[in-house]
Amino acid sequence: MFNYNGFQWLFFFYFYCFGGWCFESVFVSLKSGKWVNRGFMRGPFLPLYGSGATMMLVVSRPFQENVLLTYIAGVIGATALEYVTGVVMETLFQVRYWDYSERFMNFQGRICLRSSVVWGFFTIMMTKVIHRPIEQLMYSMPGRTLNYMTVLLTIYIVADFTLSFKAALDLRDIMIRMMRLREELERMQKRLDVIIAFNNDEREQKRLDRGERREIWLNDLTSSLEQAFATLKELLLSKPSAYGESIREEIAELRGRFSLYRERERGERKLLDFYKRDMIRNNPSMRSETYESAFEELKKIANSEEE
Repeated sequence: MFNYNGFQWLFFFYFYCFGGWCFESVFVSLKSGKWVNRGFMRGPFLPLYGSGATMMLVVSRPFQENVLLTYIAGVIGATALEYVTGVVMETLFQVRYWDYSERFMNFQGRICLRSSVVWGFFTIMMTKVIHRPIEQLMYSMPGRTLNYMTVLLTIYIVADFTLSFKAALDLRDIMIRMMRLREELERMQKRLDVIIAFNNDEREQKRLDRGERREIWLNDLTSSLEQAFATLKELLLSKPSAYGESIREEIAELRGRFSLYRERERGERKLLDFYKRDMIRNNPSMRSETYESAFEELKKIANSEEE
């Protein structure tokens, strides 16, 4: 058992990628009450499951007659795979696709005791129950048919993974630019508050308003800036002598920069195309520690456009 050639290993990998996608999609869909095409890729494949199943077959190979050692090998191998995959994906994309932070005895939110225990039992089920009929199915197929099918699946999955990988990198870049944009707008808001407070009796109220604005995101921030510019316009009309020429020029310059920032914001929203929105919606537990507020805003945009 488990003495396979390259095409046969690829067949098993793709089969378990598909099986994992079926399980995850049905489970998450039932939990959320709507259909969710689960996973990193657009097609019906979850590489983590295919990698996990293949790894279980490999690490348990020396212990086929010993259930306890098979269990231990599965726990260690699957946990290591899950942790390494999580670290690599989060490093590349700045997004965590699963999170065990709320579970008992977790490590960095990437692995946890419950999952490791389940992986061990699943390794026993895989080697003793699940894999046997799959192996028979593979052996029942003509060798040439299996090879052709594997080649076609490889081409499709490589293309799908490449597009998904690029979309995930683009999503990361959008988050970075949105965070920078937010920082620029916040600096502009602070400067406008100072200008408005000059010769204005509401200085203390504006200071309190700034404190409330610390947690707001781009939609509210741009609205606040629009309101600030409208307030300044009224002040300039009602108190034309209150602000000197240099302040007036600074307000005009800030207004021009704000218009450019708004165009940049709209541009970033347009970059969140169907492919990237689907990636966000298909992974409800996704989150970003580094760019948390930016990602939450993107999730809000993706889910609102779905509705």
